[in-house]
Amino acid sequence: MSSYDAADTATRVLVLNSGSSSLKYQLLDMRDGSRLAVGMVERIGEKTSRLVHTLPESGGDSPDGDASGGDASGGEGGRERTGRFADHAKALEAVADELAHDGIGLDSPELAAIGHRVVHGGLGFSEPALIDDGVLAEIERLVPLAPLHNPANLLGIRTARALRPDLPQVAVFDTAFHTTMPEYAARYAIDTATADAHRIRRYGFHGTSHAYVSRRTAELLGKDPSEVNVIVLHLGNGASASAVAGGRCVDTSMGLTPLEGLVMGTRSGDIDPAVTFHLRRVAGMSVDEIDELLNKKSGLVGLCGDNDMREIRRRIDEGDERARLAFDIYIHRLKKYIGAYSAVLGRVDAVAFTAGVGENAAEVREAAVAGLEALGLAMDAKRNAVRSGEPRIVSPDGARTVVAVVPTDEELEIARQTFTLIGGDRTAIA
Repeated sequence: MSSYDAADTATRVLVLNSGSSSLKYQLLDMRDGSRLAVGMVERIGEKTSRLVHTLPESGGDSPDGDASGGDASGGEGGRERTGRFADHAKALEAVADELAHDGIGLDSPELAAIGHRVVHGGLGFSEPALIDDGVLAEIERLVPLAPLHNPANLLGIRTARALRPDLPQVAVFDTAFHTTMPEYAARYAIDTATADAHRIRRYGFHGTSHAYVSRRTAELLGKDPSEVNVIVLHLGNGASASAVAGGRCVDTSMGLTPLEGLVMGTRSGDIDPAVTFHLRRVAGMSVDEIDELLNKKSGLVGLCGDNDMREIRRRIDEGDERARLAFDIYIHRLKKYIGAYSAVLGRVDAVAFTAGVGENAAEVREAAVAGLEALGLAMDAKRNAVRSGEPRIVSPDGARTVVAVVPTDEELEIARQTFTLIGGDRTAIA
């Protein structure tokens, strides 16, 4: 394979998001941020695995699903393979074969780097990091803070490094954007020695999305990010809010884990910690059973049996009271965070909705803003009803606080941070 060439022709970044049994990928050209290939491998290690590979310019869609987004699909111009990929190494080899088939293989001199999504970077990683043995060791040290995610991320990194040991590889951390929170926002009010000994604090997640959306919102307003205060609402199956002051996160809803905060598809969000003690003592539930309840059997699915906002809205239209209550609880929590972060920021220039629900569910946006006129929030019903893949303002002209829909692009953000770190042109893309 070709060694890394830092010449101007090396403008492509491969973004990998490795899960425990999946591998999502995108190949981007950093001259304009365009996607050359998008795909995913799922059910790695199972009897039958599946690879979906798409060339976006041929009409295919991204395989990333969300609470109200699309499902994985090969789309027009897409290819699908089934078989058994025994491990991540075999899965990435299959991805490399698909890319080579299209003439954009991993051995191309145009490939500048590989960027990896890593969920937890603790306090040690406030920026993306060029991966070496020391960085790998630190990511592994953080496994107790993200036991479901960091081991899978490490698998992807090690697999890619074995395949292209000569190529710069970069870790981009979900938690990094939130490391700017002041201590009074990040600390929990528990014994300090215990908290420090076990690294208990609010870390926050979805950081690449919050970074991208807050910056794009400032651009939508025609201002520099340093001049804008934004509340970002990342509403997908997982959901989080952040208060961003002048481009820096000052508070966020997720905490030590992604369980805290907003009502989510299957997660409870904020809950009295004593509920866990009660379930242990009175219901006799084990720690693992309580973990399963709060992370996988709560939120919208726990309240009404569905975690797809489209289905919940359909049921509401048919008069389903369980669905209505689930929706109302979801919206109530959203309003609380909008109000709280308005107080934290003091001045709010924009509230930005993003991710599957935030971008597609007009009813959620309308309900979340309704009654908050005292905070300068209002909704233009006609604008809000428009479906578009572009950033847009959905509040009336002259509103004191802009309400915006800003599609997130975590893969582009990972690629941008990766390309910048290895010395790529900072002005190539936004």
